[in-house]
Amino acid sequence: MKVLVIGGGAREHALCRSLSLDPDVTALHCAPGNAGIAEVAELHPVDQLDGGAVAALATGLGADLVVVGPEAPLVAGVADAVRAVGIPVFGPSGEAALLEGSKAFAKDVMAGAGVPTARSYVCTTPAEIDEALDAFGAPYVVKDDGLAAGKGVVVTGDVEVARAHALACDRVVIEEYLDGPEVSLFAICDGTTVLPLQPAQDFKRALDGDEGPNTGGMGAYSPLPWADPKLVDEVLETVLQPTVDELRRRGTPFSGLLYAGLALTGRGVRVIEFNARFGDPETQVVLARLKTPLAGVLLNSANGTLADQAPLAWRDEAAVTVVVASHNYPDTPRTGDPIEGLAEVAEQDAPHAYVLHAGTRRDGDAVVSAGGRVLSVTATGSDLAQARDRAYTAVGRIRLDGSQHRTDIALKAAGA
Repeated sequence: MKVLVIGGGAREHALCRSLSLDPDVTALHCAPGNAGIAEVAELHPVDQLDGGAVAALATGLGADLVVVGPEAPLVAGVADAVRAVGIPVFGPSGEAALLEGSKAFAKDVMAGAGVPTARSYVCTTPAEIDEALDAFGAPYVVKDDGLAAGKGVVVTGDVEVARAHALACDRVVIEEYLDGPEVSLFAICDGTTVLPLQPAQDFKRALDGDEGPNTGGMGAYSPLPWADPKLVDEVLETVLQPTVDELRRRGTPFSGLLYAGLALTGRGVRVIEFNARFGDPETQVVLARLKTPLAGVLLNSANGTLADQAPLAWRDEAAVTVVVASHNYPDTPRTGDPIEGLAEVAEQDAPHAYVLHAGTRRDGDAVVSAGGRVLSVTATGSDLAQARDRAYTAVGRIRLDGSQHRTDIALKAAGA
């Protein structure tokens, strides 16, 4: 089949890498892509928020499947525009993508579905904000209601910092703090059937020891040796299936990737947030472990035939990804710096370690930084310790002026 992937980050590079290894994929295209994706797919310029332009590109290419990677095009209804021209698309409708596009909508769906989550208030005025902050106390959890590229959440013990973030948002969700480790669980859905993938854990804070500001994610690992083996079944039963059933009941069936961000609290599993697409950087490690060819699974989701999908097969290996970010990230990052060492990783560390590009572009013969998160250096191994060693060995070969990365990704879990 011919596949078109929409997006240009490390998540899309991970998707394109997996699709390029699938024997059923005869042609692979990506729009707009990046310097790394260009090595496995043909790139096309497109405004990824313009549904008509994406649908026209897919039609012109004769695509058999379109995979929409990022959240903003999904919330903008790009998947609807592609469906309207009769091409199967992996990704929810604009209405269903509101599960990520609006925290308040997600809370309403969870209430209807009986899904366990944090108690919360939706606030639009300074008085409501003050009342909610007083009701919950520290630590304060303040979430911009809309899309914020993973950086719209502030968790702080300082009420003035919490209030300032809340006042800067048009509409804000303020909720109780959830204690306990966090887990990301993806599920492929077709509106009725829910097919969970393997869990992962990501690292949202910029600095070692979970210090510093929130980011889009600085690294991830899978599997989780410390997690209950029954966790996936429990989340499927109490969170994922009820949410998909509730959305179908409301007339907005969810087809695509449902991502549950979970807290394993002392009172049980609680949903922190939903996303309507593959998470970045967790996709990098989850797909590294998936043995089943990817294209057929995504096509079954798009066609509503997931019930016919054979059980997914997984590699026994562990996977770790480490994000190399540009100078000053997550504030306004510096871009245009040359990236060196990519060929060395390919020569010396493949196939166990490889580099997925996030914010990169070609500048003549050079690859240069073009965003905040620049690379996801990903490795597999017999266990997390080996995968981690391989990932950091490869990171050590990368040279990018002023770059930063965390040194403690999967450190505790590898020692578990």
